[in-house]
Amino acid sequence: MNPSTPSAAPASAAPHVPSKFAQFYALTKPRVVQLIVFCALIGMVLAVPGVPTWPDIRLALIACAGIWLVAGAAAAFNCLVEQHIDARMRRTAWRPTAKGELNNPLTLAFSAALCALGSWILYVWVNPLTMWLTFATFIGYAVVYTVILKPMTPQNIVIGGASGAMPPVLGWAAMTGAVGPEALILFLIIFLWTPPHFWALALYRVEDYRKSGLPMLPVTHGNEFTRLQVFLYTLVLFPACLMPFIFKMSGWLYLVAAVALSIGFSWYGWRLWRNYSDALARKTFRFSLIHLSVLFAALLLDHYLV
Repeated sequence: MNPSTPSAAPASAAPHVPSKFAQFYALTKPRVVQLIVFCALIGMVLAVPGVPTWPDIRLALIACAGIWLVAGAAAAFNCLVEQHIDARMRRTAWRPTAKGELNNPLTLAFSAALCALGSWILYVWVNPLTMWLTFATFIGYAVVYTVILKPMTPQNIVIGGASGAMPPVLGWAAMTGAVGPEALILFLIIFLWTPPHFWALALYRVEDYRKSGLPMLPVTHGNEFTRLQVFLYTLVLFPACLMPFIFKMSGWLYLVAAVALSIGFSWYGWRLWRNYSDALARKTFRFSLIHLSVLFAALLLDHYLV
């Protein structure tokens, strides 16, 4: 070869393709499922007075495994149904179904297998009520919310939030075989938390949702109306967060945490309404995650330390 001849450009590196295990794991939306299982665990802990015995701990671990599997199945089914929408959104374009790394029959089989295994575990090793409630939650999220509500109405998050609010109820049912009023209070907190949490995200991701064709509130009703709704929901959420103390589910430790977190969330909602920026919407969304996680952690600590 003539030294003066320019050498051929090096071949571009082949794009990295995750392993099949990593692709299937990504379908289960691990971070979302972790929060679901955590909220279910709070319901389990609060349903057992005092320090749990080894049979209680074993039952809770089995129930967490079953709930994790069914929740992962619902997430995988969501990825399957929304693959074309996900491909148009920067936040979700990386998902294996959106990139075409996993085909539809394989994804459907994976979702069905997880759901069947999780349901079997809950029915045989926990109790039938927990299995049926968990399966109903799967249908509510994967079918009612994903297939029907999400593409139909800007209130999709509000109505579909019922499925996302079920984990503490599932946890309570797993340990007691019933659904008590305490579990419904926890359900109410998550139900009212969901709209400001997701709408804060939708505000700074509005162009993604516009491209996707989904009728999210900022797309259909505009930025200012959505900001007002976020603020109003934080105000309605505030008294709901005090209900565990009012109904003697918790003590002063939880009350202090609930008041501080609710003031913080309402303050973010007020600032977002009065002086919007994408950066503030991101901070509001992140604080909403802190709000729910710390609120339930405070319930857990209060249950044992007070």
